[in-house]
Formats: sequence, structure tokens, C-alpha cells
Amino acid sequence: MSSVPHPSSSETEEAPGGFVGSVADWIGDFGDVIVGYVAALGDFAMFVASTFNWTFTRLPKRETLMPNFYQIGVLSLPVIALTGTFIGMVLAVQSYAQFRALHIETRLGGVINMSLVRELGPVLAATMLAGRVGGSMAAELGTMRVTEQIDALASMGANPIHYLVVPRFLGCLILIPTLTIMADFMGVVGGWVYSVLLLDIDSHHYWHHSQEMVGAFDVFSGIFKSLFFGAAIALISCNRGFHCAPGAEGVGRAATGAFVQSFVMILAIDLLLGIFLDSVYLLIWPEGVSYL
Repeated sequence: MSSVPHPSSSETEEAPGGFVGSVADWIGDFGDVIVGYVAALGDFAMFVASTFNWTFTRLPKRETLMPNFYQIGVLSLPVIALTGTFIGMVLAVQSYAQFRALHIETRLGGVINMSLVRELGPVLAATMLAGRVGGSMAAELGTMRVTEQIDALASMGANPIHYLVVPRFLGCLILIPTLTIMADFMGVVGGWVYSVLLLDIDSHHYWHHSQEMVGAFDVFSGIFKSLFFGAAIALISCNRGFHCAPGAEGVGRAATGAFVQSFVMILAIDLLLGIFLDSVYLLIWPEGVSYL
């Protein structure tokens, strides 16, 4: 009588053990990702705290501030002016057909200017500056990290945060709201030129309805948001540059990551501040304002 072979204990445990092992590896990898994100968030929080501490403790010298102000503000004017002009024109093009169908095309100016000063002007201006200014700051500081210039600066007794980050932070915090005002102005002019000259809308009614619909609180809302946009761009970009990986690839990733993270943060801040400012608006004017 032939005996039936029995599977060994190692064979019986192979299949379940392999499945359990793969699940354990997946959980371990997921835990490593979570720990990495928490550590990165902690490093960023310490970086922000150090930046604020040096900002309010001792301001940088004028010869350190002015070159950064020039790079952030003056050199960004052509891009911001062009962007704002096209924003106003695009809003006029996209809104005219719907307003004409309702026979209220003279109210086009109010809608264009309201959208500009509250949302599109600050957000799109900050997005352009995140690409131009944020990417530049991340690449510059990343190159300094790769070439050990930041370490050399610290070895000479200077604090890298105070010398490199604070001037860029102040430049973005002060000049990005100013550039937002420039973008709003150019957008208003661009929308008016396209609406009056090409769409043949009466200029008097265009400005009359704009004055009715756009108030000081709307202009303040956009500028108030841009303060936070500027701070987010500076802190995220400088942090990415300071923690740049070695090599040219690391510098490129730092610049790309600075723009992507800044853009996501701009949208998140815009959402949160939009909810907050709408609540403040309803608190001040409970019945709202009727535009009809």
C-alpha cells in the first residue's frame, strides 16, 4: 500500500506567509512615507519659525534687501502687467455672449472688475510670481546648498536664514501685494479697452456699473490674500532650496517642487481666506448688496 506524501510545515506556511509578508511590507512602506511627511512638515515648521524670529528680531541691511527687492519687484513688472491685461480681455471675451443674451451687456464692467480684484487678479498674479520668483529662489539657494556656499556662510559666523531667507521673504511679503495692485489695474484697463473699443459697450454705463458692484472691501480682499500668497511663495521656495538634493537633478527638482507646492498652497489659502472674508462681509453687511 503506497503512502500519500504529506506536505511539510514549510510548504503549508509558504502561501499565507508570503501574503502576510507582502502586506507587512506594504504597511511598512506606507508608514515610512507618513513618517517622511511628518518629518518634512516638522522641518518646514522649524524653518518658518526661524524665519519669523529673525524677521522680527533684526532686519537685514539695506544693501542686502535692495537687490532682492529689485529681482522680485522691478523685474516682475512686465510679466505682471502683460498677465493682468490679458486676464481682463479674456474675461470680457468669455462673458460678453452670456450677458448679451440676457440684454445686460452694459453690466459687463462690474463682473469683469469684481472677478479681477477679488479672485483672478491676486491668484493668477501669485501663480506667475510662483513660477518666476519662487522657482528662481529655489534654484539659486539649491545651487548654493550643492556648492556648499550655505555651509561656508555658516562657518563664517553668519546665519544663513537671516542673510539669505529673510530678505527674500520680506521682498515677497511687501512687493507681491504691490504687483497684485498692478495686475488689477492692467486687467481693468484691458477689460475696458476690449469692451468699449471692440465690443462697442457704452463707456459711461461700463464704469457706472463697475462703481456700483465693486467696493473697497472687494479691493481689500484681493490685496489681503496676496499678503499670504507672497509669504507662502517665499517660505516654500526658500525651504525647498535649503533642502535641495545633491547634483544638478536635485536643483531642478527643488525649483519644480517649489512652484508646484506654492501653486497648491495658493489655491488652498485662497479657499480658506475666501470663506473667512465672505463671513466677515456678511457680518458687516448682513443683508448683502443687491446689484440688480
